[in-house]
Amino acid sequence: MRNLFISPKKLGRRLSLGAALVCSLMAVGGTAQAANPFELNFWLSGPRYDGRVANCEAALPTITSQFQEKEATQWNSPLVITGFGRIHETAFRPWQSDNIPRRYCSGDVMLSDGKMRSVHYSIIEDGGFAGFGQGVEWCVTGLDRNWAYNPACRAARP
Repeated sequence: MRNLFISPKKLGRRLSLGAALVCSLMAVGGTAQAANPFELNFWLSGPRYDGRVANCEAALPTITSQFQEKEATQWNSPLVITGFGRIHETAFRPWQSDNIPRRYCSGDVMLSDGKMRSVHYSIIEDGGFAGFGQGVEWCVTGLDRNWAYNPACRAARP
């Protein structure tokens, strides 16, 4: 039968070997050095936000398709957006200039149930999948069933 327990003598020897290994690696590694100018400028440019954000009307097809998909898959609802009205910009870069550029818009939507509701959305520069393209975050008042932008889509506005 195999002995599953390690004797204190062997355990002490293993711990001392492990500690010696860690100490030797720390001594070989030395101190950290700052990056030289070549390392700083080679593919480390960081985000470049130019403020090129699409107009409010450019996001409407995205909102229509995402709304229909969300209602059908998550809420088992046949609701779809049938039209938009009074689309207008409410803010552009409302905070400091160093933040990610966003254009905030609002308007009215007509749904397939015949009700008119308001929609609030933002278009985000480099906010698409993996930072490519423009992203859209939207909320239809009264249909924020998971309360992501509650109360009354207030979190979707500037």
